[in-house]
Amino acid sequence: MNKLKNDLLIRAAKGEDVERTPVWLMRQAGRILPEYRAIRNSLSGFKELVETPDLAAEVTIQPVDILGVDAAIIFSDILVIPEAMGLPYEMIEKKGPHFPRVISSAKDVEQIRLAEGPELQYVYDAISLTIKELDGRVPLIGFAGAPFTIFCYMIEGSGSKTFSKARKVIMQNPEMAHRLLEKITASTINYLKGQISAGVNLVQVFDSWAGILSPETYREFGLKYIDKICEAVNGEVPVTVFSKGAHFSLSDLKNTRCNTIGLDWNIPVQYARSIFENTKTLQGNLDPAVLYGSGKDIASETKKMMRSFEGCRHIANIGHGVYPDTKPEAVKMFIQTVKEYKHE
Repeated sequence: MNKLKNDLLIRAAKGEDVERTPVWLMRQAGRILPEYRAIRNSLSGFKELVETPDLAAEVTIQPVDILGVDAAIIFSDILVIPEAMGLPYEMIEKKGPHFPRVISSAKDVEQIRLAEGPELQYVYDAISLTIKELDGRVPLIGFAGAPFTIFCYMIEGSGSKTFSKARKVIMQNPEMAHRLLEKITASTINYLKGQISAGVNLVQVFDSWAGILSPETYREFGLKYIDKICEAVNGEVPVTVFSKGAHFSLSDLKNTRCNTIGLDWNIPVQYARSIFENTKTLQGNLDPAVLYGSGKDIASETKKMMRSFEGCRHIANIGHGVYPDTKPEAVKMFIQTVKEYKHE
């Protein structure tokens, strides 16, 4: 593996001293960049881009070249895991993911296969190509969806505000829910280990729908399985856990064997700091809507965020993915402000 010229992100995740706070954005490789849209519009669909290693590598690197971020994150999708398990998905323009077939019974759970890892070779190939092209300029982040979020899509078949079908299964057939979550978790561990073998420097677990559960239910059907993933890959590369909307779980997350906790913009920084007491690196958490503001407003709000993390292990990011109609100049202003920020 190439020696990293910029290893700020890795050192920050491990709690080591850094010259300045590293910065990157969730969903940075995507719709905000005209260069991305030019490639995407030349293809039949989103999945073709995900499954074509040289193109996935190209759009992964674009934010490094254009925006100046301190890390690349491999261009892929969390739903490659259910597909590798035998549940194909479609990505419908302007609507999002759709599963023609869903899990609706215990028999379906038993018939779904465990993803061993090689089914996702196209992702590993994209990682290898990206690392070669990056030539050690910045770290490469790998990722996967958390088991509960993947469970939601496999039961529901699409996005939802409530994921009531998935929650119904948890309530009415918890044994079936746990069996499916176990299969998803084992598949995800295999997948992340494949990404690590291919060369990623850090991995992030996205639990996009954590916030729809009660604290007790999330502990049983969410965090238990995130813990298993962290245990399996801990020590190989730093691990970040991002449980969106799960402010109620921060005390539990303190005991998870990960290095970094992603904070969404609804979580008061001082509240998070009081819980973690600098035992983990905190990542975030600028409101993505701030990037709709003027340059002056973006700089002001970014500095305010940076001050709130003073004296704390920190990776600068926004509190969720960058919105698709955000102007690249606004993102550049955010990144520049973080890089130029002088710690008090």
